Amino acid sequence: MFDHISIGVKDLERARRFYDAALAPLGYERLSNSDTTIGYGPETVGLWVMQVEQPVVADMRSGLHFCFVAPDEAAVDAFHAAAVASGGTDNGEPGIRPDYGRFYYAAFIIDPDGYRLEAYFHKGEL
Repeated sequence: MFDHISIGVKDLERARRFYDAALAPLGYERLSNSDTTIGYGPETVGLWVMQVEQPVVADMRSGLHFCFVAPDEAAVDAFHAAAVASGGTDNGEPGIRPDYGRFYYAAFIIDPDGYRLEAYFHKGEL
């Protein structure tokens, strides 16, 4: 449905360190890099992060969050660990989310700018 999304941050260097670390386990890398904008994706940019004067104010009650597809459970686990180690805040440790489905394996993070992030893997039936 979406070609890409863009988010604004106050400190691009902080965001660069965070997203480089958090997205690498999911197979996403920094594909675009400038003084004001960075872009991530597997082959083409799907997430643009740009330094702006007035980023959207983070609101935990807004319902806004971004979910990244993970190739397997280990990638979800590594996303969570790397994100926390790089300045993110735990918002739900890796595990099955029965409210979302029997095979929904996910982890949740709040990035340094307050954006809610999720990494998700659909476990196959055993």
